[in-house]
Amino acid sequence: MSTRPEPIAYAGRQWLVLVILFLCLGLLAARAVFLQVLDTDYLKAQGDARYLRVVHTPPTRGMILDRNGEPLAVSTPVDSVWAHPETLLEQGHSWRKLARALKLSPAKIKKICRKNRNREFVYLKRHLPPKTVERVMSLRIPGVDLVREYRRYYPAGPYTGHVLGFTNIDDAGQEGIELTYNKRMRGVAGKTRVLKDRLGRIVERVELIQPVVNGSNLSISLDARIQFLAHRYLRAAVHRHRAKSASVVVLDAKTGEVLAMVNEPSFNPNNRDDIRGSRFRNRAVTDVFEPGSTIKPFTVAMALASGRFGPDTRIDTTPGHLMVGRHRVRDVKDYGLLTVSRVIVKSSNVGAAKIAMAFEPQKLVAALQSLGFGNATGLELPGEVAGSLPQRRRWRPIEQATLAFGYGLSATPLQLARAYAVLANDGVLLPVSILPVQGPVVGDRVMRPTIARQMRQMLEKSVGDHGTGGAARVDRYRVAGKTGTVHKVTKSGYADDRYMSIFAGFAPVSDPRLVMVVVVNDPRGENYYGGDVAAPVFAKVMAGALRLFNLPPDRSPDVPDQLRAGGAGV
Repeated sequence: MSTRPEPIAYAGRQWLVLVILFLCLGLLAARAVFLQVLDTDYLKAQGDARYLRVVHTPPTRGMILDRNGEPLAVSTPVDSVWAHPETLLEQGHSWRKLARALKLSPAKIKKICRKNRNREFVYLKRHLPPKTVERVMSLRIPGVDLVREYRRYYPAGPYTGHVLGFTNIDDAGQEGIELTYNKRMRGVAGKTRVLKDRLGRIVERVELIQPVVNGSNLSISLDARIQFLAHRYLRAAVHRHRAKSASVVVLDAKTGEVLAMVNEPSFNPNNRDDIRGSRFRNRAVTDVFEPGSTIKPFTVAMALASGRFGPDTRIDTTPGHLMVGRHRVRDVKDYGLLTVSRVIVKSSNVGAAKIAMAFEPQKLVAALQSLGFGNATGLELPGEVAGSLPQRRRWRPIEQATLAFGYGLSATPLQLARAYAVLANDGVLLPVSILPVQGPVVGDRVMRPTIARQMRQMLEKSVGDHGTGGAARVDRYRVAGKTGTVHKVTKSGYADDRYMSIFAGFAPVSDPRLVMVVVVNDPRGENYYGGDVAAPVFAKVMAGALRLFNLPPDRSPDVPDQLRAGGAGV
């Protein structure tokens, strides 16, 4: 026998359900009124959290200018293409057209979007040319848009690459001056609170949080005209002599400013595909070499300062070699009896060794140290090295002898140029600077003026008819300098057929203004002496630089002045 529910109990349950439903609706209505009318901040905050964002406005990086105001590095505005990954994933039918415009594969675009699908912003390709940007935007693909950035451009290209360095794709300095002075030139990005739609596009700028501060321009001491000359003639010499590498440094003898600094092989910072570690190393401050005979003037200067030697003191170099223990120090030929001055003119190793061995070894070491050897110049370019200067308790006689003509120590081209600036500047060692120098420069006196002037006279004769540096002569200007030819060090010792060819000098001798060092690494042609390889580069660059600086000639034009090879000079 079946039972049926009582009608009254069934009706009671209906009313209970209805009451509960109405109560729930009432609570929802009350909550809606509370949120929409009485407390609107909550919903507004939740909406802002989803669509209110802080965007950064990149600053314009400051320009780099040469000493005459010529731009060497500028930042130009460019567009980059970005995407909202989730939206672009829904546009699979458009990937092929987008990939063709960006020169990417559809698979690459798909991979980028899938990898970043939880993000609101991802770059597809950066720093695009205007025509590419125009093609991309003409496709009108949802989820794809542009962002404004800046790209660094170097008008002088490879001529200044090693000194200036370069920036990365985010406009941050990576090498050279760009790295050293990055903070000054980079500026501070601006911050703006904006409202974005679901595709990440800005629909309203709400407030400015921090204004953009553009980077400051930086003027440097380089003269772009001299830099161009140095690059041109150094590159030609490297090709002519099939050299491995080479460097030129030009200093202002009065201020210590770097007027030119060039290396070969060079690189073009505008072409990022050309940027490799072996190419952008600034050899003028990072690579060391044994200076060879270019050290002899400082050996003689030390001797003159002692009072035991004078320019006319005679040194017997017969028979063209000197036995130092079991080792033999050789000259190119037997020069016989030479004055101290002629030791420089003929570049006699025997003469320099005999002079140095008349003193305690530390005497010459101290003299070289006072000229800056063994210490970095403080130019603040990345990678600068200090070189080496031997400090020994016990010296073997051969070590003392070879130090006199530039073996056993190492220096950079910049260090050697700074040391020669002492001779040009009446014995005062100046700090070197890559920035323009304002006002008088305070240096350290490391040599008596009379000694420096005597050395200038000797070095001028070294570039004369009977010296080893005849190829360094400049029409109508008096030039002083010294050649150097150094056997390169290999794993098995000094190589018999590999050399460093060097010339260091300054002009005009009557009032020296420009100091230059030329170093050519491993010339492989028939000529390898410093007088044959490095001296001609010095002459060509110096001739142009003297005229660009409008320095008056100090030599009579009726004096014969044909460029002569250094012959057998070392």
